[in-house]
Amino acid sequence: MQEERRRRRREPTALREALRTFLRESGLGARIRHTEVFQAWTGAIGPDLARHVQAVRFERGELCVEVDSSVHLHELRNYTAEGFRQEANRRLGSERILRLQLKLKR
Repeated sequence: MQEERRRRRREPTALREALRTFLRESGLGARIRHTEVFQAWTGAIGPDLARHVQAVRFERGELCVEVDSSVHLHELRNYTAEGFRQEANRRLGSERILRLQLKLKR
């Protein structure tokens, strides 16, 4: 495996392939692909709450959201998360966000 990587580094690589490899290995590719979902979520929660709440992953209709305080986590879980999910989907124009996974940022 290491030898193959060394060989690949010595040989010229198309920029497209190098970028594709970088995006896949860094995890940035998935984030870029779901930028529209993250932007809709951020718009739905507003700038004040967005300082404490961040969408970190979107897979198979589930948006994983990290919250920086237990107070905000409690409020989201018990009162406001569903309304924000619905608003984000309204902004997206479809039911792309099916579920929210809320967790305390560590």
